[in-house]
Amino acid sequence: MSRRADVRRPPRGHWLVLLLVLLVVAVALLFEGWTTHQVDAARAKPPCTRPIPRGADDGKPLLRFGPKGVTTAAMPPGTVALTFDGGPDPVWTPRLLDLLRKHHAHATFFVYGKDAAKHPELMRRILYEGHEIGSYTYSGGDLGVASPLRARLELSLTQSALAGTVGINTTLLRLPHTTAADTLCGPEWPAAQRAAAQGYLVAASDHKDRKPWRGVVTQHSQTDLGFHEARDLLNDHRVKRFTTISGGLGRPSFADEVPVAEEIKGAGLVWTQKLGHGFLTVMVWTLTLTGVLGVLRMLLFAVFARLHVRRLHRYRPGAPRLREVRDPVTVLVPAYNEEAGIASTVYSLLASTYPHFQIIVIDDGSTDATADLAEDIDDPRVTVIRQPNGGKPSALNTGLAHARHDIVVMVDADTIFEPEALARLVQPLAHPAVGAVSGNTKVGNRRSLMGKWQHLEYVLGFNLDRRMFEVLECMPTVPGAIGAFRRDALMGVGGVSDETLAEDTDLTMALWRAGWRVVYAESAVAWTEVPSTLRQLWRQRYRWCYGTLQSMWKHRRAVTELGPAGRFGRRVMLYVTLFQIVLPLCAPVVDMFALFGALFRDPLEAALVWFGFLSVQLVTAAYALRLDRERLRVLWALPLQQLVYRQLMYLVVIHSVITALLGTRLKWHSMKRTGTADPYLVEASPPPPEEEQRSLQGSRT
Repeated sequence: MSRRADVRRPPRGHWLVLLLVLLVVAVALLFEGWTTHQVDAARAKPPCTRPIPRGADDGKPLLRFGPKGVTTAAMPPGTVALTFDGGPDPVWTPRLLDLLRKHHAHATFFVYGKDAAKHPELMRRILYEGHEIGSYTYSGGDLGVASPLRARLELSLTQSALAGTVGINTTLLRLPHTTAADTLCGPEWPAAQRAAAQGYLVAASDHKDRKPWRGVVTQHSQTDLGFHEARDLLNDHRVKRFTTISGGLGRPSFADEVPVAEEIKGAGLVWTQKLGHGFLTVMVWTLTLTGVLGVLRMLLFAVFARLHVRRLHRYRPGAPRLREVRDPVTVLVPAYNEEAGIASTVYSLLASTYPHFQIIVIDDGSTDATADLAEDIDDPRVTVIRQPNGGKPSALNTGLAHARHDIVVMVDADTIFEPEALARLVQPLAHPAVGAVSGNTKVGNRRSLMGKWQHLEYVLGFNLDRRMFEVLECMPTVPGAIGAFRRDALMGVGGVSDETLAEDTDLTMALWRAGWRVVYAESAVAWTEVPSTLRQLWRQRYRWCYGTLQSMWKHRRAVTELGPAGRFGRRVMLYVTLFQIVLPLCAPVVDMFALFGALFRDPLEAALVWFGFLSVQLVTAAYALRLDRERLRVLWALPLQQLVYRQLMYLVVIHSVITALLGTRLKWHSMKRTGTADPYLVEASPPPPEEEQRSLQGSRT
């Protein structure tokens, strides 16, 4: 298949998949929050404002509501109906069952629907050993204060859980937070009436001071205390029979078998709850991992940036004294429809203090006046080459073929060089092992909020990244805006490849694998124009991210190689995978958890976590700005960056990963230039410290 035949429209259906995933996360969070009473809470029983009706207040614990009012019932003398609330509990329910079997007794277990779905094997054992099952609602919500929706779900979901675990429904109900019948006061009484209207027998308990041999309905928890209370009671020889509520009333069980359709529906609820719980467990670990990775990245930035600075300013005994590089340089400027900035770029290069250089402007089939403007520059050092549109790699290779010198500098046509940048950029090439040098790219059009966000990203992310990569000897990218190369190193890897959309990353990785070192010259500063609209920013970052994924896949075998190439491959692949792929892919879930915590859990806790992470970013960003000799007042834009810009960036990564997995090849998207990269349009930076004004003498090894 031809290269052009591979170019297809980027996929769009995966946004529906992302929305579906986020919807599942939201539903799982809301349901988990609902069961734990963080959402639509109904946990606490309010104080009683009015007693139960006088006709029901006769001390009998079993209440049946009918057309003629409420009727009550109790256990006959000598009969004890043991009841246990909550659970089933994996620790105490088996012990209680063993205790009952030892005494040949039966009991009624009022269970939570959520726990029944979690422990179906205990539910089956309860039923198999002849005990009775009643409803204690799904999550223990107080039906007296619950919303109508929660009240309905508390009962119906419990029935579904029972159908899915043991194939029954029950008409026996105990309202949570109640004991004797007179505690069904206030809003509990209407709740009991509504439950009775659905066919439930409401079971309370007898008062604690009633003698067991007179006939009682007891109430115990499935805990250590409940176990010991039940054991003491079972040893009371004055009691003739320990049985269930239905057994004490001398009537059939309150449980009925359900149709197969109800069992299937209940089984669906059980599996949904299990999958949801497992999913949330994974998400909690993901959230923890994401937070750790985020903080770890900031700490790595700070530590390695400090190491990088110490390397620059500390003389190392035995380090060779390298000559000052003053060899002639060829500067390649590929350009496509760059009439807004091409003249400024070329003039900034011509103003360089470096003594000997050649500038080649390669017009890649521009449809505007780019080539004409370049040709109008009357300087013998400037050569303009016109060619049909073939893409940036083709333009660079054309320029490389016309280069007359052994050192090649590649420059984007929207970049403004500082006068000393070219001279400082090529100095590390004095070392024979260095094949390429990355310069320091700064944002020129930073007056707008979006420009400030990208300015922070360049300083905090890109340039701190490069300091760390140099210390670790795994620089993955020499940016197209400013980079110096040995011509023989470029020719040795076949020039600039067009197999990826990130030709700069692809080329840098190829140089590492060919045995060359790549370093960072932080003092070689060039100013670039960044996208000024969301659409342009999306297209640029989408191409960058997708091209990086292509380059990683193309050079994936570097991970298993030996020597510097293998060391580079393992370090950079691990870093990019963790911090530039995994971290952004997890970001939507992290935001969903953060939003859930702020709305339904503890807003103060969520705010403290957010501000804590922001503080780490602010400190790191301030250090990065200081290293780059930039003003700190731009830090006010960093909190806003977390609310808009960050989301856009992780959506770009998600889009790129899906595009790569589907095997879709993207075309190059050019950005409309406005010629606003001029550093004189930016607020003046503070002068560099005296100790940082180093001579051009190369000091790298």
